[in-house]
Amino acid sequence: MPGSDSPGADQTGPGRKKRRRSRVPRWARICTVLGAMLVFVSGTALVGFEAVLARYSGAVQEGDLFGDEAAGVLPEKKSDIKGPLNILLVGIDPRTPEWSPLADSIMVLHVNETLDSAYLFSLPRDLLVQIPAFPKANYSGGTEKLNAAMSHGSKVPGAKLPDANRGFELLSLTVSKVTGIKRFDAGAIINFSGFQKIVDAMGGVDMYIDQNVKSEHKQPNGNARTLKPGGGGYLGPQAQYKKGNAHLKGWQALDYVRQRYGLPNSDYDRQRHQQQFVRAMADQALSKDVVTNPIKLDAVLRAAGKALIFNGRGHDLIDFGFAMRGLRSDSIQMIKLPGGGVIEGGDYKGEQFKPIAADFFDALQGGTIDTFVISHPELLNKVK
Repeated sequence: MPGSDSPGADQTGPGRKKRRRSRVPRWARICTVLGAMLVFVSGTALVGFEAVLARYSGAVQEGDLFGDEAAGVLPEKKSDIKGPLNILLVGIDPRTPEWSPLADSIMVLHVNETLDSAYLFSLPRDLLVQIPAFPKANYSGGTEKLNAAMSHGSKVPGAKLPDANRGFELLSLTVSKVTGIKRFDAGAIINFSGFQKIVDAMGGVDMYIDQNVKSEHKQPNGNARTLKPGGGGYLGPQAQYKKGNAHLKGWQALDYVRQRYGLPNSDYDRQRHQQQFVRAMADQALSKDVVTNPIKLDAVLRAAGKALIFNGRGHDLIDFGFAMRGLRSDSIQMIKLPGGGVIEGGDYKGEQFKPIAADFFDALQGGTIDTFVISHPELLNKVK
């Protein structure tokens, strides 16, 4: 890698402003926000320093998320990652090993050609889609909610336990049909229970809460609320997240990004909160409080390694970390794709996008996304 690209060095040239030197130590400066890992950037993005690489490069699990290995088309491993990139990020919350995972959080990160800016957008878990047939799981295909794709794909004929990797493969095929993205360059799964441990390892996370939110599931002390006799809701006091600046513990962070009931825009509000939280995690992960504290950094990286399954389609996590070293949280635009409910016979069937979403996807594929977003500022989610 050319010496002029060394993190922390001044870079000048045509059309490029001189950059100020970072106050973060050089070894930590090399540790960068890996855009592909935004859902869990709090840990895995911190790669680069040789001792850290040696210790943690094998910590993150790798899985055949796109079926390349099974199909015998795994590309030769190399480090010439070039933009633009499309990366699929999925959060799951399995209750037991026997539980077929549903995709609770589905995000796509589109990194521009220069690899130093990106767009992050969410797909509603209830989006009505055509899920393609998937013979590996004996699934014949059908029109269902998007989050069901992972569950269907994870079933392994003749086996008791589901395979989340296969589930991701069917989900990626489904998202490709929705967005027009023919091929994802990388993908990752995060288990939400591990996500909570990452936040705790960081010592919590600071973020701005943009509206008052009451928890459906948790009491103020973090214990679970009691189910009503016979079902139909919960009893007892509720944890509350007040509008304004907040410091969230791991359980609070996980609880907050799960909430959709009682919010004016339901899952669309939750998508925005998840995106805001991703940005907050990225900022926290690269703060001096983490990167200059060896004990805390060690705990964060270990927690992240246990929470993730990654696939870079022939490239490893370190390759992506170096290639995208110029990407920072404030250069990632968070996109909201508007939609609404589908009602048939008085029954709610799921969600559908408004026409502007198709225009957004066309711009994404046509290389005109920057111009499109400038022309449609209403699509931008704000941090505050």
